[in-house]
Amino acid sequence: MLRVLVTRPEPAASRTARQLRAAGFQPVLLPLTDTVALPVEGRAVPDDAVAVAITSANAVRHAPKELIAALAALPCHAVGERTAKAAREAGFLWVGEGQGSAEVLADSLAGDLLGKTIVYLCGRVRFPAFEQRLAAAGVQVHAVETYDTPAVGYSDEAILERLSGQPVDAVLLYSAKAAAAIQVLASRPALQGLFEKAWFFTLSARIAAALDDTISERTRIAARPDEEALLALLQARL
Repeated sequence: MLRVLVTRPEPAASRTARQLRAAGFQPVLLPLTDTVALPVEGRAVPDDAVAVAITSANAVRHAPKELIAALAALPCHAVGERTAKAAREAGFLWVGEGQGSAEVLADSLAGDLLGKTIVYLCGRVRFPAFEQRLAAAGVQVHAVETYDTPAVGYSDEAILERLSGQPVDAVLLYSAKAAAAIQVLASRPALQGLFEKAWFFTLSARIAAALDDTISERTRIAARPDEEALLALLQARL
């Protein structure tokens, strides 16, 4: 059975592990980042906001209830299915579902919201293209950071224990921060044997760019930036 390293934080890691087992893989969990809520005041919402945008389900899950209550009546534009589901569960009354790309979502909002203000629920670490595209189109983006993704550090001994001292066949990477972390781990002398033959599967080219030339030769990028496409790529390759 092929061993697949899952680097995303909980609770998403366990959800991915279930899908991998169902597909005949052996998942090994090694979260390389954590997800923690940031302090946010409910009155952080500008009075002239006409909509809410969300490109990560974590931005909703870690938002304080008073902030969601202040925003719930505004139309909420989510990047994809999972994010839309999280927004509905949080209490947003109207949720639009995008195609899974932050850039596509920005382009779809730009034409209708010229000169208007939107609230962007987001993480402290995020890809800037969404905000940049909207700003260039004349949309005022008020970013509210609800969570952070600090890196998780491991000793060589902890990694060897997590992986039972056995190499992995594949590594799933969901963020540039996790890709940079796995790059460091794979270069440690005591751990090189665990990753020397592994294939690396990333959600995007931006994430793959965090890997060096040695690893990039064994890197593949999902056709779309979502887990369904990532796991389809894994199955096709292995």
